[in-house]
Amino acid sequence: MADVDERVAKLHLAFELFEAAEALMRQRLKRESPGASEDEIEAGIVAWLQDRPGAPHGDAPGTPRVWIDRES
Repeated sequence: MADVDERVAKLHLAFELFEAAEALMRQRLKRESPGASEDEIEAGIVAWLQDRPGAPHGDAPGTPRVWIDRES
């Protein structure tokens, strides 16, 4: 049971770190573009989430590979 609790705690920590990173990026975007609307800031957040290094390939290290369905 302690192993499950530890994994749950780590997952909660990961979510908290993600929220902190998003809040920091939102502050950065507002600082760099003080006149930007909330919609523009949100578009910047979405672009950051989709375009940051690693994001297009699922944030995984290594060379992207095509998955093969072996049951077909």
